[in-house]
Amino acid sequence: FMADTNTKSFRTLKDGNRGPMPSVQRGEPTNFCINNIQKFGQSEKLPYLCRMNKTVYLGMIGDIMHPGLINIIREGAKYGDLMIGLFTDKAIASHQRLPYMTYEQRKNVVESIKGVSTVVPQDDWSYVPNLLKYRPDYIIHGDDWCEGAARELRQQVFEAMTAIGGEVIEIPYTKGINSSSLNKEIKKIGTTPDIRLSTLRRLIAAKPIVRILEVHDGLSGLIVENLEIEKGAGKSSFDGMWSSSLTDSTSKGKPDIEAVDLTTRMNDLNNILECTTKPIIYDGDTGGKPEHFVFTVRTLERNGISAVIIEDKTGLKKNSLFGTEALQRQDSIEAFCQKIGMGKAAQITKDFMIIARCESLIAGKPVADALERCLAYVDAGADGIMIHSKEKSGADIRQFCSLFRERHPAIPIVAVPTTYNHVTESELAGWGVNIVIYANHMLRAAYPAMMRCAESILQHERSLEASALCMPIKEILELIPGTR
Repeated sequence: FMADTNTKSFRTLKDGNRGPMPSVQRGEPTNFCINNIQKFGQSEKLPYLCRMNKTVYLGMIGDIMHPGLINIIREGAKYGDLMIGLFTDKAIASHQRLPYMTYEQRKNVVESIKGVSTVVPQDDWSYVPNLLKYRPDYIIHGDDWCEGAARELRQQVFEAMTAIGGEVIEIPYTKGINSSSLNKEIKKIGTTPDIRLSTLRRLIAAKPIVRILEVHDGLSGLIVENLEIEKGAGKSSFDGMWSSSLTDSTSKGKPDIEAVDLTTRMNDLNNILECTTKPIIYDGDTGGKPEHFVFTVRTLERNGISAVIIEDKTGLKKNSLFGTEALQRQDSIEAFCQKIGMGKAAQITKDFMIIARCESLIAGKPVADALERCLAYVDAGADGIMIHSKEKSGADIRQFCSLFRERHPAIPIVAVPTTYNHVTESELAGWGVNIVIYANHMLRAAYPAMMRCAESILQHERSLEASALCMPIKEILELIPGTR
């Protein structure tokens, strides 16, 4: 129960209903209160009936603290006991980029700020579920939500507070400083290998599906890093990058047969690492000899790569998209499991992931064969499974996911819908897929664009007509910070 000292009635939290109760004088302790204060002291365990102050709710991400947030905390505390609804990673990831700090780290910071009485998790982008759960007397928010995408959220809050008999307090938004502008400045500084490496696991835990796009140089990495679009009430962006052996080889004019060694690929990766902060998944092809794979794991982990995906093929690599048109020889289950085990034994951190890529469906084998192999790979220590197929319907992928989820509800599944590209991300998530990789689209888009430009110059013997195909020279000069 919560005492309402103005109306001399009580609010029932357990069943969510208000009901008249025997009146008490303002500030007058009851025997019930006295007994429980003696039992619990002034702690969160103290029943709400004995807390005579008003409750004020403030939703907050709390990742980058600045004067504007301190000001709203100070203002909120003037009205009563300030409850911070701290957004969880799950709530944040559905609308914007993951915060730099974990929920526990942010909680430790926020609950130490003067004026904060308690911190509770807010698992939804909307405030409404927590407002109905905790039924505060007030909610406080800056007046910046009166315009833009947040207007709908504001309307929902007003309706919820009216329903529970509470009030909305809006204070002037602090001008000149905000989390978004500070976030841009922090991104310029970059990140550390440890922080980047751990982000992928946080994303998998927080999002219905993690969206990964292929990159092959620093420029394509910057697109993944910075591109955001407004979508509904939030923003949509890519969560990380895929270092593809296919596009890495092709961009160098070499065939996709593991002809480019780890040292060469790491040189290119360093260019991407220098100008981005998002997690990277590395296409490790077959992983090579088990004894060599150990050093690959150490190298990738040391540089902050979040995961490596290795496929269960042996011999000279042939790209999977050839399907049965090219000879696809799978490794034995025992040998591939040994490679996984040696890689896991070599890694230092608990955050680095080794994901086993199963090629059974590519080789024309049934789903049962893929399932047998993948179950063995998980038992050998694989942190996730990538299931690959050349079929355009996606039905075999869906069947595999259903059967695999019966045995392993939580092991991450990775899908690469290059051929079954009509399937949406929400559908994949419904099948049980955790990560979707768009594995080669950036290079496939770049090559035709360059061809059109080159053909236009040849055709017209000048570049005037090609200009319409190119970005303005001023934009290319200003694309990379520091060029001017």
